[in-house]
Amino acid sequence: MASSPATTSAKPRAAKKSAKPQWESRAVVRLIEAGCVAECPVCGERVKYRARHRDQQVICNVYDKGRWQRVEQYHLDCYTEAGSPHGEITAP
Repeated sequence: MASSPATTSAKPRAAKKSAKPQWESRAVVRLIEAGCVAECPVCGERVKYRARHRDQQVICNVYDKGRWQRVEQYHLDCYTEAGSPHGEITAP
């Protein structure tokens, strides 16, 4: 008995997969929460919580060549005075 040719349901592969997204540094503004122990890279002072004040901070995820490096936290005023080193502040 002659065997029938094998059939497969495999689909041909695409020539190339789509490129991975290139991550870039970004900044968002948030309220300073209790327990924050970060130091502002601009003024060198602590970004600290004060109970009667609703102070804000800028939190930045810093990437270099698409790879995550660190998180930096700034006082809102210091970040704008520094010329937004990690890009414009985006809404939360």
